[in-house]
Amino acid sequence: MLTLTDTHATRMTYSRIAGFTFLFYIAAGIFSLSLSNDLPVTDLLGLLLNLSALILGVTLYMLTREQGPAIALLALTCRIMEAIHDQSPIFFAVGSLLFCWLLLRGRMIPASLAWLGAIASALLVIILPLQLAGALTSASWSDSITWLVWLPMLIFEVVFSFWLFLKGVHTEN
Repeated sequence: MLTLTDTHATRMTYSRIAGFTFLFYIAAGIFSLSLSNDLPVTDLLGLLLNLSALILGVTLYMLTREQGPAIALLALTCRIMEAIHDQSPIFFAVGSLLFCWLLLRGRMIPASLAWLGAIASALLVIILPLQLAGALTSASWSDSITWLVWLPMLIFEVVFSFWLFLKGVHTEN
């Protein structure tokens, strides 16, 4: 049987893994955008990004499942789809929105941080399909509006990753 200390230690381990993985995911993603698509290293970075999405899905699921098992499972599924589907940004945004909702619902991180993540995710959930439909500008990373659309999510993920790594998540247990 797990004691309170064991549960806290386990949650802290998941938090630190997620925090590190978020930072790696962000750095590798930005680095891969700066490279030509025909370089062999871009394939390796793509593989590492997909693996990171899976690790984030599992660790965030383990941290949030008590707040809503079905929602956490759906969010995990979105992170899995992010790793394997061509339309990975929309699956990323939906998964992020669901995980942020659970973090907010469980008061697991500061409310302002959880709200930033939820709002940034919700904006992407709205904007990305509109871009796919051609109703908005293209989703090209060379377009400055794309960077502007993703900036709130980038800010959230960087701050959230450090929060997870240093403080972990708060639980009622």
